[in-house]
Amino acid sequence: MIERDTLIKLLSGRESAARHGDHDLNPGMMPIRELVPAAVLVPLIERADGMAVMLTRRTDHLEHHPGQISFPGGHFEPGDESPEATAIRETEEETGLDRRHINIIGRLDIYETRTGFRITPVVALVTPPFELTADPDEVAEIFEVPLAFLLDSANHQRHSRGFEGIDRQFHAIAYKDYYIWGATAGMMLNLYENLKS
Repeated sequence: MIERDTLIKLLSGRESAARHGDHDLNPGMMPIRELVPAAVLVPLIERADGMAVMLTRRTDHLEHHPGQISFPGGHFEPGDESPEATAIRETEEETGLDRRHINIIGRLDIYETRTGFRITPVVALVTPPFELTADPDEVAEIFEVPLAFLLDSANHQRHSRGFEGIDRQFHAIAYKDYYIWGATAGMMLNLYENLKS
């Protein structure tokens, strides 16, 4: 079980140091448009029985990544001073998690998606108790996965699927009835890489 102090020591103040993305497993896969800056919050909840990660399931009618599992987040808007500001604003809007429970500790590496987003993952410790209210337009469900499960390499998978006539490779993690894949799984593996040392 990874401890709070270890998380802070390994991630505190960390800036994005490299670029990852859909192209990692699919060399030559180019974004379909110019990359839009975005940020997500990687919320690590301090539970009595160990850290948990808060995730959302997107509603089925969204234009981008409908129905997929994701971290709360979205694209930069005028007035956002930093990726941290974007991640916190979007988390409040999507989940109702009040910012007073969020303690930013660092960033993971930039993640670029073929759908055209350049995402900065912002890692934060989240202190309970808190109340959540999902935005029904964007979030179908909010749930938690034990951090220990997500950091166990035995649960890390690599899958493929036909996409526009080619075989596309992607990372995946299956937890109960949830299938975490694509960018979210890729960012989770980046967290694993940063914490395994």
